Amino acid sequence: MKENFVRRTGRPRPVAVAPRPAPPEPGALAAKVRTMAPSMTRSMQRVAETVAGDPAGCAALTVTGLAERTGTSEATVVRTARLLGYPGYRDLRLALAGLAAQQASGAAPAVTADISVDDPMSEVVAKLTQDERQTLADTAGALDLAQLEASVGALVSARRIDVYGTGASSLVAQDLAQKLLRIGLIAHAHADPHLAVTNAVQLRTGDVAVAITHSGRTVDVIEPLQAAFDHGATTIAVTGRPDGEVTQYADHVLTTSTARESELRPAAMSSRTSQLLVVDCLFIGVAQRTYERAAPALHASYEALAHRHSPRER
Repeated sequence: MKENFVRRTGRPRPVAVAPRPAPPEPGALAAKVRTMAPSMTRSMQRVAETVAGDPAGCAALTVTGLAERTGTSEATVVRTARLLGYPGYRDLRLALAGLAAQQASGAAPAVTADISVDDPMSEVVAKLTQDERQTLADTAGALDLAQLEASVGALVSARRIDVYGTGASSLVAQDLAQKLLRIGLIAHAHADPHLAVTNAVQLRTGDVAVAITHSGRTVDVIEPLQAAFDHGATTIAVTGRPDGEVTQYADHVLTTSTARESELRPAAMSSRTSQLLVVDCLFIGVAQRTYERAAPALHASYEALAHRHSPRER
């Protein structure tokens, strides 16, 4: 039976009071569309997919023209622009013009075709390389640096750090915990949901809990994060869905991007790339701020394992 957690601290859910982030860079528009599309209405999805698929053509259209092209209304076009992070349609139109110019110059390649079962290995490598490169660029462009800095600050001062993830995200959770351990922080990754919850209820103010979930809806990750949040820990969500349920219990949200999902490239495969980039940013940020103790700890861990990587004498 699913356990219901009671708020023992009376702590309210996080409310966004930070200044509105800057509009996405032109090159990050396609990533923003992929991230936000599942939460849009069908009419808004048509607008978003149209502008991402034909930035040059849409940049030349007025708000009325785009509404007519997509079979929607002017109000829907404006709402879509705002949901994508632009103050209004004029700002979105400028971004479309910038994206079209980048694509024309080759700086922002057009979306590549899906990998098919008949592709030769050379084409598979080329397509995967392009997708991975684009995913990293999209994630970097959409990452909220203020949220990243705040997350790093919380990790630096944490008494204890718990990281939650299941499936492919559990591998990323283990990577973060292992990196933090090597620079002297007390960090543990929990893939087992029961163990995650029983550890989460032991967290207190001064501790940090990190949830990694691409969908933002993974119950086995949300439950321990909620428990940690209710007990006063600082909480961080790394997710591809900024409107997902997991963000309700997150003090800080780090949004990831994903490459286009296809039959041979599921979301779990494409999301891992962007999650690992965020994890590396967190690790480097913490290592920078704690360098005086991080460097000796990293050296000590390296020395402790060095003999395992050297040929043994026979």
